[in-house]
Amino acid sequence: MSQGHDVQWIEIDEGHAGQRLDNFLMTRLKGAPRSLVYRIIRKGEVRINKKRAKADRRLELGDVVRVPPLRLRPEEAVKDVSDNLKNVLASSVLAETDQWLVINKPSGLAVHGGSGVKIGLIEALRQIRTDVSFLELVHRLDRDTSGCLLLAKSREALLSLNEAMKQKQMDKRYMALVEGRWPARRDWVSAPLDRFDAGNGERRVRVDKEGKRSRTRIAVLETFPEMTLIEAEPVTGRTHQIRVHAQHVGHPLLGDSKYGSRNGETLARSVGLQRLFLHAHTLGFPDPKTGRTITITASLGADLAKVLENARHRG
Repeated sequence: MSQGHDVQWIEIDEGHAGQRLDNFLMTRLKGAPRSLVYRIIRKGEVRINKKRAKADRRLELGDVVRVPPLRLRPEEAVKDVSDNLKNVLASSVLAETDQWLVINKPSGLAVHGGSGVKIGLIEALRQIRTDVSFLELVHRLDRDTSGCLLLAKSREALLSLNEAMKQKQMDKRYMALVEGRWPARRDWVSAPLDRFDAGNGERRVRVDKEGKRSRTRIAVLETFPEMTLIEAEPVTGRTHQIRVHAQHVGHPLLGDSKYGSRNGETLARSVGLQRLFLHAHTLGFPDPKTGRTITITASLGADLAKVLENARHRG
């Protein structure tokens, strides 16, 4: 697969000013994996105003970026989007304006490619939505989590929404099915979290007093024999936060291959659960243009709805 045979010289316009160089190249070089983009930056094949630049360099209005011709080895190329994935993503858009898009992310789809993942949601959407010149993730969801995911369709929207996240103006609520009976009075979990490498390149998170302060608000939605459906609202946004906090207090999420328990596996089988039961069901954020609060909900998929039905009828 080739990305063209000529060097491109691209002058940065207002739409791309302020964007990081690596993110700009990921959008321009559709089909190129992140590792290759970093490689060409590191080797000095990408230049800004004829000078070498780092991946995190912010582009400025009028900058001229040299983009080398890219020839991808077949094993490096990001996969083309299958018709099935195209259809799934097209039917998963929950709401959209000229500034942002909220998609109901399917479980099992990583938000972006890398570390063995040939294509992620952002790469797939960029291939499908040729009408949109700018598309960036505002936040992330774990690969196995489904539900509301927010993307920005302009640089200004991305900056505005990132600021809203910093100012804690974004409301994210998740539905999770956990092992055991969650005590109704336990409406908070507060425990510092630390990321570590579990070997074979796998990232894990654990409670550690040296970790980052982390807090999750919890409400019980429904109780079943040996299981509880909770709503979790992460006040801080750490990796795997809800999953590790639930495990820490003795109620791991069902269907969680990283942080679940043997007993949880048995319970999951008994209700026909075949994936992580974690769904981002509500997302609230201030509209970048009007400042008005937008609230989007994603109803549970048929698979998780069926699991709850089975849990209700389980004697």
